[in-house]
Amino acid sequence: MKKLFFLQTILVLFLQLSSIAQNSIVIDVNKGRYTINKNIYGHFAEHLGRCIYGGFYVGEGNKKISNKSGIRLDVVEALKNLKATVLRWPGGCFADNYHWKDGIGPKSKRKPIENVSWGNKREDNSFAPMNFWNCVK
Repeated sequence: MKKLFFLQTILVLFLQLSSIAQNSIVIDVNKGRYTINKNIYGHFAEHLGRCIYGGFYVGEGNKKISNKSGIRLDVVEALKNLKATVLRWPGGCFADNYHWKDGIGPKSKRKPIENVSWGNKREDNSFAPMNFWNCVK
């Protein structure tokens, strides 16, 4: 009986307090003091499916799709139209296992890796940050 009375008392107190405590937030956009840097918002490129190989990057020898350094120029143009301030690569799970040194040097001498995030797919590391940089500058 004492437990039931205690629980009823707690419930009554909770209901009384919850009806009293009404919180609110007022946002006055005219009192803002800081501007958020536009570079905090960006995009990332993931190695899922054909996003990079066969999508974003088609290889330098591709004659069917307009490209520079293997990067599709239509994708570069689309990113410019989106006004993408930052394009992070590698993005997503692929970044967990990628090391930037794997994309340095002549493509023929780069060490291939297994993309453990997407079914142990073999990555030849032919796409690297310098491909994109050379394309957009």
